[in-house]
Amino acid sequence: MPAPPTALRGRAAVLAVAAGAAVSAASAGSALNATGTHSAEAGDIALLANGEPAPATTSPAAPGTSTPATPSAPAPVVVPASVGETDTENIQSAMLYAGTEINAQREIAEEQARRPKVSLPAFGSFTSPYAMRWGTMHQGIDIANVNGTPILAATDGVVIDAGPAQGFGNWIRIMSDDGTMTVYGHMERLDVQKGQRVYAGQQIAGMGNLGFSTGTHLHFEVLVNGGKDYVDPVVWLAQHGLDLATGSLAGSHDHAHGSLGN
Repeated sequence: MPAPPTALRGRAAVLAVAAGAAVSAASAGSALNATGTHSAEAGDIALLANGEPAPATTSPAAPGTSTPATPSAPAPVVVPASVGETDTENIQSAMLYAGTEINAQREIAEEQARRPKVSLPAFGSFTSPYAMRWGTMHQGIDIANVNGTPILAATDGVVIDAGPAQGFGNWIRIMSDDGTMTVYGHMERLDVQKGQRVYAGQQIAGMGNLGFSTGTHLHFEVLVNGGKDYVDPVVWLAQHGLDLATGSLAGSHDHAHGSLGN
């Protein structure tokens, strides 16, 4: 079959373009006003198909003249979501939980504020001071009481030793956050272990008579500057408001920690 003439091929191409334009115009028809614009475009397409020029389009309106405004789409209406009974209960539960957590945290903070920063290490009879004894320096103090009497951590800190030690039988050493080390000796029972975090006033052991000991008692030492320098435990306790003689806060008649007497 012979190829169509060049003019016919050109007209077919124009018809194809016109057909595509017609489809596009139909898709956007809902956005056009109904004033015959669509019909005019159809006529222009027909003229193009016949090889005739399309008529000139009307020039835009001059400034200051009014033109029909395209109606704007209505603004979306926001409908508030309804809150069901289950949602209300969930919200109330969440609020109750949050309030409970706040109260719990406040109670913990208040308890920590009330908790002593330094505590007496034991209660009983003060039997030996920080002084020379039998030709050597006794670098701590002794507090005597019955076997198993609770021994308490004097400060917050970390247990760096808990177990057998030469001369002490058993000992516990605690390093506080400020570099003060406290030492406890001759215990019958140990209630903490190395690496454990303890708090002032917490029971750490039971009093005993192990090692180089002449009777059931606690030997207590205090070393400052990272555990390098010995100090008199009685003076150190007094500096922190504790009176070893009465077991009370220094200058107070209230025996907050009990009496050292039997």
